[in-house]
Amino acid sequence: MYDALIIGGGAAGMSCALVLGSAKNKAFARDKHIGIFTHQKTSHLQTALFNNVLGVAPGTTGASILESGIQQLTEQYPHVTQLDKEKVLEVLRGDSGFTIRTNKNTYTTVLVVIAVGYTNLLNIKGLEHYIEPHPRAAVEKARIWLKNTNHLMAHNLYVAGTLAGWRSQFAIASGSGAHVATDILTLWNNGKHTKVHDKIME
Repeated sequence: MYDALIIGGGAAGMSCALVLGSAKNKAFARDKHIGIFTHQKTSHLQTALFNNVLGVAPGTTGASILESGIQQLTEQYPHVTQLDKEKVLEVLRGDSGFTIRTNKNTYTTVLVVIAVGYTNLLNIKGLEHYIEPHPRAAVEKARIWLKNTNHLMAHNLYVAGTLAGWRSQFAIASGSGAHVATDILTLWNNGKHTKVHDKIME
């Protein structure tokens, strides 16, 4: 039984996993079981080139960020389980949480974060009634979002990134994933607003 499962290994999903993982020394997060489905083949980062992102060297490719993100999560927060080479087929709500069915396995979790792309090819069963035309994308592109309020679709069901209705900018998608992570940490911390920072110790 996971406490949180993130579906999507792009900018929003990886950012969410990194922030959740970074809270491992907090009493309220120490024993939480966190996982992320790191499927990245359909991420828009695969073809991205960054020249305008603060802190990212001009000429950096999205593909390299995807690769380094996996490495960063592995090295810094190995307690976050990475579920590779599995495609999520269904998200089903139950009495005590959610059941997630993939092409290979079935998992249970208390809460879910949906952080996949915003194309109309989304075909995860259980999410159909949340799908609407994307409010911040050109109509002719047929983009979608999962209807939500401040990233929350329903109790313990979150959406992050472009699928949450945000524009397709790397910094925006990453920030959305981090936002969701801090909302989850706040939930785990009994509603006390929570964020995680590392500082240089003098």
